[in-house]
Amino acid sequence: MRFMTAAAIGLLAATTFLTPASAQTPRDTVVMAKAIDDIISLDPAEAFEFSGVEAVANVYDKLINVDPKDPNKLVPELAESWSVGADGKTYTFKIRGGVKFHSGNPLTAHDAAYSLQRAVTINKSPGFILTQFGLNKDNAVQRIRATDDGTLVIEVEKPFAPTFFYYCLTAAVASVVDSKTVKANEKDGDWGNAWLKQNSAGSGAYALRTWRANEQYTLEANPNWIKGAPKNRRVIMRHVPEPASQRLQLEKGDIDFARNLSKDQIAAVRNDANVAIDTGRKGYILYLGLNQKNPTLAKPEVREALKWLVDYEGLEKNLLAGTYLQHQSFLPQGFPGAIEDKPYKLDVAKAKELLAKAGLPNGFNVTMDVRTTAPISDIAQALQATWAQAGIKLELLPGDGRQTLTKYRARNHDIFIGSWGPDYFDPHTNAQTFGMNEDNGDNAASKTLAWRNAWDIPAMTKTISDAVLERDPAKRSATYEAAQREHQKVSPFVIMFQQIEVAARRKNVNGFALGIMSDMNSFANITKN
Repeated sequence: MRFMTAAAIGLLAATTFLTPASAQTPRDTVVMAKAIDDIISLDPAEAFEFSGVEAVANVYDKLINVDPKDPNKLVPELAESWSVGADGKTYTFKIRGGVKFHSGNPLTAHDAAYSLQRAVTINKSPGFILTQFGLNKDNAVQRIRATDDGTLVIEVEKPFAPTFFYYCLTAAVASVVDSKTVKANEKDGDWGNAWLKQNSAGSGAYALRTWRANEQYTLEANPNWIKGAPKNRRVIMRHVPEPASQRLQLEKGDIDFARNLSKDQIAAVRNDANVAIDTGRKGYILYLGLNQKNPTLAKPEVREALKWLVDYEGLEKNLLAGTYLQHQSFLPQGFPGAIEDKPYKLDVAKAKELLAKAGLPNGFNVTMDVRTTAPISDIAQALQATWAQAGIKLELLPGDGRQTLTKYRARNHDIFIGSWGPDYFDPHTNAQTFGMNEDNGDNAASKTLAWRNAWDIPAMTKTISDAVLERDPAKRSATYEAAQREHQKVSPFVIMFQQIEVAARRKNVNGFALGIMSDMNSFANITKN
């Protein structure tokens, strides 16, 4: 099979959706509808949003990965074997031979070393996943090196719990890129970042052929993938933010999958004889981030009051049934160390008492940045009405995913509503981002969610930082459990729900694997009858 040109695929995509409503999608092409306006880049060293990471995971391979059937297990991918030395700091990976990139270039340990060096050096949003091991642009070449074509050696700063390091290597930022192709597309020392934003240089199940922001991206199958050729030839992901539009296209057969259906849309399509629904518990946490640069939101009583001003039960029942479950701690259910405590419920009177204690008996004015997709905008509007009962005048500032995330990352928000998904299957992934802030300065190297909300917490930062050195799993879990309970009481995060991912599909289509994280969603085994 030869890869089609971008122009040919663009023509196919255009003609596919100009056909009559009764037409079905091509037999060899899987068409999905999803809100993908959160994609900022498809460079694996930069992609850090749900939709982008999902695409990257289907284009690139990593050294090791998570067993999709049991996330507690690690499985080989590009590395056949791996080990850690007696010092607890030196890791060695044996790279499998015979693997080729989409370009036809052979994949070696030198590509793996280059990929990790590159991610550490350009240090984009997900770079901290690697730099937290003491790796940086000054020591990357020394500490990440190929000793021959088949051997990669990585030296970390401290004797971390080995599973912690291994799970970090399953994150998208650790994807292996074709060094020859990327170097050929470098400009002004950018390590090929500008080119890789909308092109690919991987060895995974698919190659990226086109991406048009807020429109669609197209992937084409790699027949030489190390896990076997995908069972479909092409995947087209269309940006369709409205659940009602997704439902209509699904019922007509214009798409094979609808990925963002709301509670009401899901209920409606259940009665369609041609539609089936797949679900999977996701590690996504839906929360509010309260910027501590805002002096009102920095008051402890105000932070607590807002936690009592969420109708968790009503929102789940009336807006989110089948798509989210109540959840009030930073570790999602299914992760080691997760707790089930739900200390908060809607209590307007209690919230008013706390506001009065904070010197705000008549409430206050505040803004919230809201991505204009369901259910985020619906939840925001419900909160606006509830908060008004306590005198809080909430102004909603709508924007697409890229706009709201860019503002949030710059700490220019009052309140941000959105989701956070784990980057790897280890409790530190969420503990770090919600509970660590090593430097609260605007130019800090590590920009966790705690940093984004200007929450300066040296004591909690140290507790969570020390936990990654604990090799006893039970002791590690106990530390995270205690940290979550303290976090629930004092943090500037109103954690509300955990997502249940729903993929509604035509019944002639099957095999889409839904994982607990975005980069565990796999298109490769999707078949069409």
